[in-house]
Amino acid sequence: MSIVAKKHLPYGLLAISGLIAASDQVVKWLVQQSMAYGESIPVTPFFNWVHVWNTGAAFSLFADGGGWQRYFLIAIAVVVSIVLIRLILQCRRRGEAIAYSLILGGAMGNLIDRIFRGYVVDSFDVYWQSWHWPAFNLADIAIVLGTVLFLYVSFIPEKSGTNVELDGSG
Repeated sequence: MSIVAKKHLPYGLLAISGLIAASDQVVKWLVQQSMAYGESIPVTPFFNWVHVWNTGAAFSLFADGGGWQRYFLIAIAVVVSIVLIRLILQCRRRGEAIAYSLILGGAMGNLIDRIFRGYVVDSFDVYWQSWHWPAFNLADIAIVLGTVLFLYVSFIPEKSGTNVELDGSG
């Protein structure tokens, strides 16, 4: 990879994070425009398109917190986003940087919801018979994929000469 490409790769990954957040917002907007709150549309025998809100964190943790959780979760998301941006800009392994950009895009998508709506819009409901996984959204998918990718690349030993120095210093 050329030095120019190495130098600009982190900014491309940040752009991907922005694209993930924007795509997440488009899907959420479409859900809110086309469905009533609480509505569920069966798509397959194991998937519903739904319109639900989550005022809490993952799996509705803190959802009944009385309002304080919104600001707490906003603060956490801002701090995590700043850390992820720094990690993307400083990261020397491409796989890790891609994982960070996926997580950042998802965190930003849900952060935008918390700031402007006060809750996160969820639209995907996966289930089997009467068991339902908690509803989730595109941002959540990006966060999970980024986390899985990060775990995967952390177990791959670094080989000399294969690391991509994203900051262009090498």
